[in-house]
Amino acid sequence: MKEGSSGGGAAAGGNDPRQPSTAKPYAPPKLSPQDLPIDYAGFLAVVFGVVGVMLRYKLCSWIAIIFCAQSLANMKNFENDLKQLSMAFMFAVMGLVTNYFGPPRPGSTKR
Repeated sequence: MKEGSSGGGAAAGGNDPRQPSTAKPYAPPKLSPQDLPIDYAGFLAVVFGVVGVMLRYKLCSWIAIIFCAQSLANMKNFENDLKQLSMAFMFAVMGLVTNYFGPPRPGSTKR
């Protein structure tokens, strides 16, 4: 073996990925809106919002608001996610308004 030569023959060429001059920045692959993963937080926000309005549960409406905030923070497809998020937020707000300002639930007594 020669002392002055490098150990890897292929690494000595111009395509060594460890060389800063040949490094390329990472570009994530483009996905169509149909290929994006499901937004579970947005889906749960809609479900909890509807349950909060229909069954008049305050806790479900508050949980829907929290899931709306999470879905807003993780929004990937702006157009479709914004429609779903606005619908879930309106259900959550309607549930809170009807629970706090609406007529009392049948069978419950307020003192």
